[in-house]
Amino acid sequence: MGEGMKREKKGKGELFLCLVYVNPHPHYSSVPPSPLPSPPRFPLLPFPTFSKQVMASEAEKTFQRFAVFGESSSSGTEMNNKNFSKLCKDCGIMDGKTVTSTDVDIVFSKVKAKNARTITFSEFQEAMKELGQKRFKGKSPNEALENVFKLMEGKDPATTGVTKATTVGGVDRLTDTSKYTGTHKERFDESGKGKGIAGREEVTDNSGYVSGYKGSGTYDKKTSK
Repeated sequence: MGEGMKREKKGKGELFLCLVYVNPHPHYSSVPPSPLPSPPRFPLLPFPTFSKQVMASEAEKTFQRFAVFGESSSSGTEMNNKNFSKLCKDCGIMDGKTVTSTDVDIVFSKVKAKNARTITFSEFQEAMKELGQKRFKGKSPNEALENVFKLMEGKDPATTGVTKATTVGGVDRLTDTSKYTGTHKERFDESGKGKGIAGREEVTDNSGYVSGYKGSGTYDKKTSK
């Protein structure tokens, strides 16, 4: 509250007028405070979005590793039904209860293009959304897909049970050409390399020398000196 005094003269006497100022907001100063500086803003990427991008990238790498497994001509951008089933099994998506091999085959046929034998990574994600909802019941399609991507993270095609060539025991003995006898021995040279048709057919010697003669071609060398 502020007060002011004003003096006026009236005749011989003096008249004092009291001017009173009443602040309508007694709890605040009559002078408004200066505004506080606003905090700086940084364009931060929301964490959930960033996490989804990372998981999708890791899932695509796993997709590529399984896509080229056993397929020397594959570039890793498309996957066939056999490797799709293997990925679902090796990554634990197909558990035999909520998700079976039949479910996997049905979803693969559903998402692939007509008359196509392979699927792209985009089609693969659609397949994983469907299988994810079976595997993780009660989850939304996006949540189920995230859980599937977690199962796929860092996984490689399993080689357990795959038959490998062995070079020990009887196989090693049977493939050692130095131990071959008879006509089989004639089919290979000293290094073990096959002679081709020369080792399978009798080639007639028309040189004029008797069989087993080792001096073939030496006469011309002697007479030329």
